[in-house]
Amino acid sequence: MVAGMQILPLGTLLIAAGFVFLWALSVSTRKLMQLLRRTRWIMLSLLLVYAYATPGQPLLAMLGTFSPSREGLGDGVLQLARLLVALAGLAILLGRLHRQQLIAGLYTLLAPLQLLGVSRERVAVRLALTLHYAEVAMLRESHTWQESLHSLFEPHDGSSKQMELLRHRFGVSDALLLGGALLLLWGLLR
Repeated sequence: MVAGMQILPLGTLLIAAGFVFLWALSVSTRKLMQLLRRTRWIMLSLLLVYAYATPGQPLLAMLGTFSPSREGLGDGVLQLARLLVALAGLAILLGRLHRQQLIAGLYTLLAPLQLLGVSRERVAVRLALTLHYAEVAMLRESHTWQESLHSLFEPHDGSSKQMELLRHRFGVSDALLLGGALLLLWGLLR
């Protein structure tokens, strides 16, 4: 979905973004709002960087060179729409799947990378650890960003833990859905 959104024209992108955003609002409102709240400064920065760093006609002529450009603002809104679609898709995914299901799905999808010598087991374990420590960091009560950063360097319990990876068979419906998505992406690229 994210790859397809990169090549859509503006009108189609806005329609698709609206559809995915409404879908995410109806399926997992809480997760979407949480993701939007956490990325609000990145989104604002993205819009400002595009608006002020892209050359073009000034939006406010009275400000001269200190004005954001029309083209930059348009490009910033386009990238912001793409980011919102990615966040909405992520909210749907995180709202519908448990962490173990998400890792098991990625484990299955990474199977072709074994031909290149990439260990999908290692990728799955690293992803699981990253998600675990991100969750632990979010649950900690800290008042400032300095306290949050300092708490990341505190030692954790050294007990060894085992991780169980739930694996599901890659069924016919999975193959059809993945094939349809690849055909759609191929059609968009043509």
